[in-house]
Amino acid sequence: FYVWNDDDEKYPDARIIFVDTEQSNWTYDPVRGQYYWHRFFSHQPDLNYDNPDVQDAMLENLRFWLDLGIDGFRLDAVPYLYAREGTNCENLPETHAYLKRVRAEVDRLYPDRVLLAEANQWPADVVEYFGDPVTGGDECHMAFHFPVMPRIFMAVRREQRYPISEIMAQTPKIPENCQWGIFLRNHDELTLEMVTDEERDYMYAEYAKDPRMKA
Repeated sequence: FYVWNDDDEKYPDARIIFVDTEQSNWTYDPVRGQYYWHRFFSHQPDLNYDNPDVQDAMLENLRFWLDLGIDGFRLDAVPYLYAREGTNCENLPETHAYLKRVRAEVDRLYPDRVLLAEANQWPADVVEYFGDPVTGGDECHMAFHFPVMPRIFMAVRREQRYPISEIMAQTPKIPENCQWGIFLRNHDELTLEMVTDEERDYMYAEYAKDPRMKA
């Protein structure tokens, strides 16, 4: 159910997301005698979505919770489901193919539920997670718009609308049956990944004047 390899050299173009705690996307397991793949913390091994049993098990989990009556799912870290040599292992076609399968299952059995994509990336990449714009969107119903959040704080501080209006002007059109998830705060808090270097320096100067406040 996991991604294993005999060494830690596979997928060298995949960035390390948590550079402050992780030195590699691979961690050695002495029991198995191999390395396992993880895009985040080493205690969070990635599932092997190339395994059909994993795909089916995830759909079974989805049906279990939807049968209990939940309104939908936040699909966390959705750009990283698959890994391929020669790529940065993000936003791969295989990921979108599986999401279309998930959406088809939801539409068939739970047409009033929502799939919300969590992809901390620029809108030009995230828009792909709505699916085919011609057919009206066949992947996620919603997606978080991460770049808006820090710019809300920036706009409040500057007492100007431009930080928000500028990023919205750069946001691609989405299918009519889809929607962006605009948020002010969640567990990701005030992340400054989706800003320019200049904007990051400004936010640090205004909201983290003490260097110890930078987390």
